[in-house]
Amino acid sequence: MMVAKADSHAARINRELSRRIVSGQIAAGERLRQDHIAQEFGVSHVPVREAFRRLESQGLVESEPRRGVRVAAFGFDEIREVAQMRGALEVLALRNAAPHLTASILDEAEEATRAGDRAGDVYGWEAENRKFHRTILTPCGMPRLMRSIDDLHVVSARFLFSGWSAEWEIPTDRDHRAILVALRARNVDLAASILARHVTWMGSKAR
Repeated sequence: MMVAKADSHAARINRELSRRIVSGQIAAGERLRQDHIAQEFGVSHVPVREAFRRLESQGLVESEPRRGVRVAAFGFDEIREVAQMRGALEVLALRNAAPHLTASILDEAEEATRAGDRAGDVYGWEAENRKFHRTILTPCGMPRLMRSIDDLHVVSARFLFSGWSAEWEIPTDRDHRAILVALRARNVDLAASILARHVTWMGSKAR
């Protein structure tokens, strides 16, 4: 029971710190003090250290010997790498999910796209964009793969919020709709091709 409780605390701390880092509330290079965070969340240092390990695995923080943990910076090379990884992994997930995509699942994904079009800001749009991708990919039945994709989405959101939030305009996501048309027609190759192009667009902007 103690292990499960510590793990739930770690997950809660991880979610909150991840939100703060991705939104820019905690800036790149800022130090995360274990004692301060333990006090804020009313927990021991054990779940805080576990939360730090999870954040490091997501690429959001980096551990420095004898200096603690700092929020990781990122550059154009990392943006391109994440975009290319997403392209490869999401296509793999889609090809495995395709046989299990029902009309109701595709309808749910289409509604996420419509909700994204109605979003009032980049944060609302990103949430619906992530929902679209998870809806069409989760039926792949590959939980390890989906955890990796989820981590990449978190990092992608950080890039998006830091680089394009000021210039963001309500998009009309033609790629999402084209993917759905292809999936409804059972043209998985076309859907995979559009998805690969769609998820690597951020990498192409990193110059």
